[in-house]
Amino acid sequence: MMDRITVVVDTREQEPYSFDSDKVSAVRKALPAGDYSLVGFEERVAVERKSLTDFVSTVIRGRKRFHRELEKLSAYESACVVVECNFRDLVDGRYRSDAHPHALIGTVASIVVDFGVPVYFCSDRQAACRFVEEYLTRFHRRIARCQKEMRVTRRDSGEE
Repeated sequence: MMDRITVVVDTREQEPYSFDSDKVSAVRKALPAGDYSLVGFEERVAVERKSLTDFVSTVIRGRKRFHRELEKLSAYESACVVVECNFRDLVDGRYRSDAHPHALIGTVASIVVDFGVPVYFCSDRQAACRFVEEYLTRFHRRIARCQKEMRVTRRDSGEE
């Protein structure tokens, strides 16, 4: 059985996710980038969460600030943007803004290609929460496995 992970929820996150309490504990703390991370890995892994409305508003009106955030995330070992909608919602213009769908689609491509940060469209809030939980859990497992392998290698080489 995997130990519970401790997720860091950024203090600016207004409506934090409710994770499975059997698997995840959460603490509130200011993060250097993103809305969710892991304790001890705040500058190595992060997830930036956006509702559809927030995504559209951010990429249109808050572009400079968001680009600074993406620059930080691009330096992380593992980072992504999770949007609580379907890609089809952007394509079909199902949002309250005069922003053209082509501009938003181009922005998604820019985030992925120019910043190297994947964007995941996760249908709705519940699906996005589940994805973020699994994303951070997977990162934690990988780090734990690497740390274990390093201890074994050191022990086998007589370093410990």
